[in-house]
Amino acid sequence: MRETVSRLWESEVVPSLSGLVRIPALSQAFDADWAANGHLQAAVEHVRGWIAGRGLPGATLDVVRLEGRSPLLFVDVPATPGAEDRGTVLLYGHLDKQPPVGGWSEGLGPWQPVVRGEKLFGRGSADDGYAAYAATTALEAVHAAGGQHARSVILLETGEESGSPDLPAYLDHLSARLGAVSLVVCLDSGGNDYERLWLTTSLRGLAQVHVTVRVLKSAQHSGLASGIVPSSFRILRQLLDRIEDAGTGEIKLPELNVRIPANRLEETRATASVAPDAMSKAFPLVEGMRPVSDDEAELLLNNSWRPTLSVIGASGFPEPANAGNVLRDATTLALSFRLPPTADSAAALNAIEKALTTDVPYGAQVELAGVEHADGWNAPDPAPWLAETLEKVSTEVFGAPWRAVGLGGSIPFMGLLAEKYPEAQFLVTGALGPDSNAHVPDEWLHLGQARRITETVAHTLAAHARG
Repeated sequence: MRETVSRLWESEVVPSLSGLVRIPALSQAFDADWAANGHLQAAVEHVRGWIAGRGLPGATLDVVRLEGRSPLLFVDVPATPGAEDRGTVLLYGHLDKQPPVGGWSEGLGPWQPVVRGEKLFGRGSADDGYAAYAATTALEAVHAAGGQHARSVILLETGEESGSPDLPAYLDHLSARLGAVSLVVCLDSGGNDYERLWLTTSLRGLAQVHVTVRVLKSAQHSGLASGIVPSSFRILRQLLDRIEDAGTGEIKLPELNVRIPANRLEETRATASVAPDAMSKAFPLVEGMRPVSDDEAELLLNNSWRPTLSVIGASGFPEPANAGNVLRDATTLALSFRLPPTADSAAALNAIEKALTTDVPYGAQVELAGVEHADGWNAPDPAPWLAETLEKVSTEVFGAPWRAVGLGGSIPFMGLLAEKYPEAQFLVTGALGPDSNAHVPDEWLHLGQARRITETVAHTLAAHARG
């Protein structure tokens, strides 16, 4: 398996993945003309062509297109003889990308693949273009080693970076073709270093809303109106104070908080012990700045099991250089809430809306738009065959114990699958590390970690077939 994985990554995967990096396949939320521009379709066709050329026995490839929805690649690989009764393995990835953003280092660019040592730079290399190649190569490695695997479906969507708005429709459309899913492999994740296998055991949910506070029919001279008409921004501050403690960042609404399970507390402490500075030193803080806590375990829990609020956008403000003495008529803030994995996102959103619209100070008008919510995910305990496999790959592939981490972000697909296939086992992992720069300039894939993850998937497929 290892020889096959290493050979294919060097000779086949890196060249084709580099070609995928060159395609500016922006997710539909960032490209209103995505259908006309054709970049998402180009990414799908690029990967489809590569997989078709791999010669997986009996594999069929289908580019699925529902009206008005971004395309999806469905690769169906039959079970090897003797593993037909092991259900379906669903291997998930996505081909859409975040915006390029400015500030890439000299010699690098979002659509310019560059290999430097064990790093492949370029947008979509690590998040999550490599996943299609890793899944396919893992299947090839099982065949090359004479192993078995259950029927395996590689499902590659093109809307994950937009919150997977089309995925529920595709899951319904493909339900009969998916069959009984017994194992889910998701490679759109990572961990706190590149020295071990990291399992994602939980994902936070989300709730988002754009809130506008309107106080005037038209803006007025601040010298004439201030002290008589309250500032729309001050009213917004009051509304946010109902939701968040500004001093600590704690969320006050009970609907957004949960009791953290004991096994996740234990995992968090173990993770903090092997990567003691992973969170506190993960981000480029300005000089003199410090994280919200000195306790690494508390930082991990904050990022995985506690709700948070981020103000991610604003409108109604002029640029400071253009700001006159004006009492503005309205202020809009885009609010992003990260929710604990087991929180009810619908109930959380309802509580947020109530807090923002009930008994508004001074009777100001409040308008809500851009409303969105999605549940998180908490992994089931691993079955004995999976637990044994994890120990095996930790020793033989990584040479270090595996560790678990709760991901602060969201992968809506996992929650959808957990609800649809409650008996399935989950392997959620990936090659992303704390400095892989997903979503920001200088995104890069750790090629060594990607090879090890591929080998892990191959071992998992073979173990799943054995039961």
